[in-house]
Amino acid sequence: MNREDMLAALIAQAATEGSDMITLRAIVEEASEVGADRVLDRIGLSDVKAQGDIDELRELLGAWRDAKASAWRAVIDWAVRGVLALLLIGIAVRIGVPELLR
Repeated sequence: MNREDMLAALIAQAATEGSDMITLRAIVEEASEVGADRVLDRIGLSDVKAQGDIDELRELLGAWRDAKASAWRAVIDWAVRGVLALLLIGIAVRIGVPELLR
């Protein structure tokens, strides 16, 4: 018996016998499972290779995050170097280094 048949049987049971808490809980659980299966099927993750696909996506996401963090570190590093270079040029001009080179 598949999940959808189980859900239909539980709903029929609730309709004929009345719905106690156990039956209602079972209906909710089965409906949740059927819904989850449908979603996984719609996004293409219901096959045997789905776990491998998820693992690969997680690796790609981790690599993207590492690359993004590395790029930000490089931008900050270059910005700091630029500010320090401008500061050194300013100090050199202030103390008259260009005049000493003439």
